[in-house]
Amino acid sequence: MIKKLDKNNDRIARHLRVREKISGTTSVPRLNVYRSASNIYAQIVDDLNAHTLVSSNTLQKEIAELVSGKTNCEAAFITGKILAEKAIKNGIKKVVFDRSGYIYTGRVKNLAEGAREGGLEF
Repeated sequence: MIKKLDKNNDRIARHLRVREKISGTTSVPRLNVYRSASNIYAQIVDDLNAHTLVSSNTLQKEIAELVSGKTNCEAAFITGKILAEKAIKNGIKKVVFDRSGYIYTGRVKNLAEGAREGGLEF
């Protein structure tokens, strides 16, 4: 019998392995990404204080209006750009990128590129 691979379990293992090494601080917070089947979520987290500083996702009203009729990759780029604009307003310029075990391609890559274009450094 063929064993079916569970890609999400592999992703979670990668995520936990990376999270042992990276952490967001007050001066350099962590940009965390979560990808569902149809939406993408990103938040900037200060792990020392366990506090979310800025968040953005494709379900927020202002972003949902901008991304209607666009592909998921285009929506991820817009989400990243808006997240970066919010972060700059809050005085955050440099972050550590945490892709949560997802492969750096497609929507995750577009979100990162949008955040970089918006002014974040990582």
